[in-house]
Amino acid sequence: MDLGLKDRVYVVSGGSRGLGFAAAGELVAEGARVVVSGRGEQAVRDAAARLGGPGTALGVAADQADPAAAGRLVTAARETFGRLDGVLISVGGPPAGPATTVGDEQWLDSFGSVFLGAVRLARTAARVLGEGGVIGFVLSGSVREPIAGLAVSNGLRPGLAGVAKTLAAELGPHGIRVVGLLPSRVDTDRVRELDALGGDPEGARARAVASIPLRRYGTPEEFGRVAAFLLSPAASYLTGTMVPVDGGAQQSL
Repeated sequence: MDLGLKDRVYVVSGGSRGLGFAAAGELVAEGARVVVSGRGEQAVRDAAARLGGPGTALGVAADQADPAAAGRLVTAARETFGRLDGVLISVGGPPAGPATTVGDEQWLDSFGSVFLGAVRLARTAARVLGEGGVIGFVLSGSVREPIAGLAVSNGLRPGLAGVAKTLAAELGPHGIRVVGLLPSRVDTDRVRELDALGGDPEGARARAVASIPLRRYGTPEEFGRVAAFLLSPAASYLTGTMVPVDGGAQQSL
C-alpha cells in the first residue's frame, strides 16, 4: 500500500529516541520529511543524521514545557521544508510513583511538559494546518486502564485523550484529523526502566509477557508503522480514535 507520504512534512516531538524516533523513521522510509525535537542538542542532531540528514530530517532542541517550543518547531518545519502536514506529539513518560507519595512539584512539572506542552503544540499546529492535516498524540494504555505505580501517567494521559477527542470534533469541519496511539509494553528504554523498578526486571518482563495475548513485547518499529499509517492520507477517514498498540493486552471493547 502506498501511504501517500512522499514529500509530506511532519514535526515529531520527542523524536530523538524511543517511540518518537521509531515513528519518524517509518515516516522517512515512506518518503516524508521530518523535524524531530528533544531536549538535548547533540541527541537531536544525531537523530536527524540517522534519519537522513539535511533535506530529509532536521533536529531542533526544544523542551516541550517551554512555551516558545511549539512555535519554534512549527516555524522550523515551514521554513526548512516549505510546509507542514502534521505533528506527532510524543513526550517522555512522567516519573513513576504511587498517588500517595507523588508530590505537588512532580505533578506540576509533569503537567507542564506532558499535558500542557502537548496541548500547546497541538493548538499551535492547528492554526497552520490545512485540509488533510493531522495531529497525533502518543499516549499510553493508561488512558483506558490505570497502571500500578504510575499515578501521574494515570492522571494526565486520559486527560490528553479527552483533549484529542475534543480537538477532533472542533477541527474535523476544517478537514484536520486528530488521532491517539496507546502503546503498552513496547521494548523501549522507558519500558525497560519501568521493568527494573522493583529490582527484578526479568521477572517483571515475564509477568507482563504472560498477560499479553501475543506473548511478547512489541518492537519500536511495529509501533512506528502504526503511527506512520495513522498520520498518512491512507487513514483519511480516521479521526477521534484511540488505537491500542499493545499485542492485545487491553481487554476492554
